Amino acid sequence: MLLFAPSAHPNSNVAPKAKTAIKAPESFLRLQRIQKKRAASALRLKASVAKKVSAKKAIITKKAAKYAAKYAAAEKRDVLLHRQARASNQYYVPAESKIVLVIRILGIFGVSPKVRKVLQLLRLRQINNATFLRVNKATLHMLVHVAPYITWGAPNLKTVSDLIYKRGYAKLSGNRVALTNNTIIETTLGKYGVVCIEDLIHQIYTCGKYFKQCNSFLWPFKLNTPTGGWVSKKTGFNEGGDAGDRKSYINNLVRKMC
Repeated sequence: MLLFAPSAHPNSNVAPKAKTAIKAPESFLRLQRIQKKRAASALRLKASVAKKVSAKKAIITKKAAKYAAKYAAAEKRDVLLHRQARASNQYYVPAESKIVLVIRILGIFGVSPKVRKVLQLLRLRQINNATFLRVNKATLHMLVHVAPYITWGAPNLKTVSDLIYKRGYAKLSGNRVALTNNTIIETTLGKYGVVCIEDLIHQIYTCGKYFKQCNSFLWPFKLNTPTGGWVSKKTGFNEGGDAGDRKSYINNLVRKMC
């Protein structure tokens, strides 16, 4: 006679057998730890970079405010001296500019090799190219020698600033690179204390200690033909044309060519 054990009733008090927990592989756990370390390291690096950028931005803002105050004080001093001179029936002559902006207006087809060489030394290889130049006896002699092919004058602060901001390109390893951020300037001119575009403008406008390095860093400006066209390229400015020394009127010309 066969005997069968009675099956357990669903409502019986017999507890079901507990399931055994499956442990994750050691390689998976190690990968998780590595990923957590990398994420934490990336967050620390991001915070450090943001802190450095914020500190550098504060320094640049402070420099810009200092330069603006310096320019405003110089302008205020000139106005005061001019009023004092007028009150005493005298004349006040401001200091001459230490730099000039030179713009090429004619080609060099059929000219002498010496004129061609001078234009190359001035870095004016194309029509409507413009460069800054320090004023001294040698440079003035060069300008007079090629006067029929160029026009020049003393730029003001707005002209220097507009040219660098709107038309400024850097010369890096022989390549023309747009000035899109201050890192480009700091990488090349940081050893001279020029770390931002405001430093660059200040060195050019005031003909600072590192004017030569800053001017060489800038690629010659490529300008447009002036609005309304040229008056007469082969006639001197004093005779109603375009060539030669324009003094402060160079600023009006730059407005038409930017």
